[in-house]
Amino acid sequence: MSHPSPHLPLLAAGLSGLLTPLAFAPYRQFWLMPLLLAGLIWLTWHYASTVRQAFRLGYIWGFFAYLAQFYWIFHSLHDVGGMPSWMAVPVTMLFPAYLALYPALAMALTRQLGRQRPMVWLIALPTSWTLSEWLRATLFSGFPWGNVGYSQIPESPLSPLAPIVGIYGIAWVVCLTAAALALVWVLTKKAKNGLVFGIATLWLGSWGLMQAEVGWTSPQGSPFSVALVQGNIPQDLKWQPNQFRHTIDVYENLIGQQKASLVVLPETAIPSFLEQTPLSDLAVLVQAARKQDSELASGVAYQSPSGTQYYNGVVSLTSPKPPYGKNHLVPFGEFVPMPLVTGWVYRFLEMPLSGFSQGGEDQPLMEFGQQKIAFNVCYEDSFGGELAAHAQDATLLVNVSNLAWFDPSNASEQHLQISQARALETGRWMLRATNTGSTAALNQKGEVVQHLPPRSQGVLTVNAQGWVGSTPFTRWKDTPMLLLCGLSLAWLVLTRNKRT
Repeated sequence: MSHPSPHLPLLAAGLSGLLTPLAFAPYRQFWLMPLLLAGLIWLTWHYASTVRQAFRLGYIWGFFAYLAQFYWIFHSLHDVGGMPSWMAVPVTMLFPAYLALYPALAMALTRQLGRQRPMVWLIALPTSWTLSEWLRATLFSGFPWGNVGYSQIPESPLSPLAPIVGIYGIAWVVCLTAAALALVWVLTKKAKNGLVFGIATLWLGSWGLMQAEVGWTSPQGSPFSVALVQGNIPQDLKWQPNQFRHTIDVYENLIGQQKASLVVLPETAIPSFLEQTPLSDLAVLVQAARKQDSELASGVAYQSPSGTQYYNGVVSLTSPKPPYGKNHLVPFGEFVPMPLVTGWVYRFLEMPLSGFSQGGEDQPLMEFGQQKIAFNVCYEDSFGGELAAHAQDATLLVNVSNLAWFDPSNASEQHLQISQARALETGRWMLRATNTGSTAALNQKGEVVQHLPPRSQGVLTVNAQGWVGSTPFTRWKDTPMLLLCGLSLAWLVLTRNKRT
């Protein structure tokens, strides 16, 4: 396959990737993602005659897509972490340079397996891309942000598929739609009609689920009042010893502003280890809650009974309950991956806490009143299968986060959209208490019921409805989609020689 200039397809792929943030929060133009992917597929079909060329196009698309989506990493490294610009810029670039390997792998595999057979591409592309998304969320602790499925949450007609097949199932349909848009022009009339009918059936069927308001879970008991506190403590001041008393005063004041059954403070709201926090300061917060007849749960770092391990978690301060320790930790932020190789980074990065331990997969839920609450911390809710396992016996989901590391940026809105996916998948309310945003209450449909303005101090008081029951996703998690993709890949590989 020849083309006028070898650079034009690469430029077009890069431009397509640069536009992907518009499909995600806060812009939420869900219809754009299938079109942008279709552009990449069309370029690969027409201008990549070899696996290497397909890999290159996928890599360029991925690099610019993830650079545009996750530019805010520079803020955390330079503006907050204190890393000098000459190092923060290339380190920021390294992250999308790594992530881009996954869409590159998907496009290369599609070219290798599909050859020049468009009907085979319609199987190979969604299969390869979905598996690449899963690999990206799994290897080296994983980073699932930017999964194309999230672009459809919750406005798209595809969003009702979340409680059935999860975010990977939605990603599969998005990729199939994109492949159809790109390749429908090279199909026979009969194949074209069948493809259009099939894609229309998928979208209209999902839209029908939305209109029918099909529910997999059911409400339990009366609404439960929860006050979600947003302290808006700047990250560069949060861990300064001379600011500790000010932070306690801020939360004491905010706790006393609203009356609710439960008050939730954000991730590491108390900027010290729980065991090292003066009892008098803890008593101030507890008394402020008890004056409102409220229970109080706070994000805070705490130590194991032996003092040899410590956790980033949530504890109940007003009544004895088992704490929740974050289980899926952030590389570099909460633990040091391969210390002998990466330890030098910390000479240039000011990290107040790192080296956390995992809390464990089988942790008890916290019970407040009649509600069984599954807490999760920060980007833990990016991993749908893990959260579903912890949430199945819960009536409410509560996320505590501190994204002040990335302010000002789109990171908090992107995280909000991810939480909306988890609410949809599990059929439960998700409440979010954050330091600087986005503090919000999401219902079982993933809709934002109430929220606070970002980068402001305030308290969001909501009457949250508890829900019980299981969605297909909470029962089976990602297994059906991974099995479908695995079997599809096996079929493509085994029949490749016969097709050739």
